[in-house]
Amino acid sequence: MSDRLLAFGDQVAAVLRPRSLAGVPVRDGMGLSGGERAQWVGFDAALAWVIGGLLALGLVMVYSASIQLPDNPKFENYSPTFFLTRHILSIVLAVIAGAVCLAIPLRTWERAAPWIFVAALILLILVLIPGIGKVVNKSRRWIPLGVMNFQPSEFAKLAMVLYAANYMVRKMDLKESFMRAVLPMAVALGVVGLLLLAEPDMGAFIVIAMIAMGILFLGGVNGRMFLIVTLVLLGTFVLIITFSEVRRERIFAYITPWDPKYAQGKGYQLTHSLIAFGRGEVFGQGLGSSIEKLHYLPEAHTDFLLAVIGEELGLIGVASVILAFFWMVRRIFVIGRQAIALDRVFAGLTAQGIGLWMGGQAFINMGVNLGVLPTKGLTLPLMSYGGSAILLCVIALAVVLRVDMENRQLMRGGRA
Repeated sequence: MSDRLLAFGDQVAAVLRPRSLAGVPVRDGMGLSGGERAQWVGFDAALAWVIGGLLALGLVMVYSASIQLPDNPKFENYSPTFFLTRHILSIVLAVIAGAVCLAIPLRTWERAAPWIFVAALILLILVLIPGIGKVVNKSRRWIPLGVMNFQPSEFAKLAMVLYAANYMVRKMDLKESFMRAVLPMAVALGVVGLLLLAEPDMGAFIVIAMIAMGILFLGGVNGRMFLIVTLVLLGTFVLIITFSEVRRERIFAYITPWDPKYAQGKGYQLTHSLIAFGRGEVFGQGLGSSIEKLHYLPEAHTDFLLAVIGEELGLIGVASVILAFFWMVRRIFVIGRQAIALDRVFAGLTAQGIGLWMGGQAFINMGVNLGVLPTKGLTLPLMSYGGSAILLCVIALAVVLRVDMENRQLMRGGRA
């Protein structure tokens, strides 16, 4: 598949590349020939506006979903604007970090990819050490940093994108060999999985596994080997669920959430999420008018933010969010394909890996909120409350915008 993709890429590149580039050596980082300086060519403004729109809507809905939390004894020392202030701070830090990352060439990311992956493994180990990792709701997933509680699993998603893309570029000539191409990546994924399940954070493991497998597939790994690895991975998830009573109960609660046995237990969040969507109907109850967020629906400002959107903004609001994510992910994949067409395989696979991350995590979160998938603790990218999640999502999307910038520079001949 990769050979066909690269062949198609050569054809597209021949059409897109300016004639002035014929016979001129091009440097991959910004598509510049030796000695030339980069010219500001901009990036996809529509994509940037959609990202900004999702951040803005998320800010409004997080405030709406959290303003009543101080009425709960658990949050009695918090002000009504506590979560709003923290969320604004997270967005500001994320935008600053994104602007910095936008200035980093893809060549630098490619060289640093293995070390970023090692740093992610170290953080995943540190968070498990008592006194370093913070326990919330029986899970040790956060490292307190003062301004925010940093979640290493979010950093691990970006690290896996970069590492898998770098890995496929290095192993491109060996992709037909299971032992030399697939097995090392499977081992790396297994190590990350063991560390995440020790927290435990199965949701993050599912997303990271999806990223790794997706990049292997897009990189052109032999179809039979890919199928075998996929079946082994699915079998692993089945065994994890089978031998974990808590996860097993979640599956049963997902199947029959209205059963009295689960309605006040494992199915409680799902039933109240469905009630919220039902109350919203087509046009919603109006911004700020949700009833379910008044301590009926737990984690309304994080994992179940879409349910609040459904209740307050109705089908129109939910459909708008879904369409925005669909357009964003599709555009990211277009940018990735364009990079591959310009013989920039690492940049293309990185962009597409980030597209898999955003699209896959959004799909799982929406599926959980709508009762299509079993309940799993994953935030809605760019929108849900969570400092490290917002920070890493914006950084990842800044990398995509950088890929687009370099594509544009290369297609313009890389001239000063």
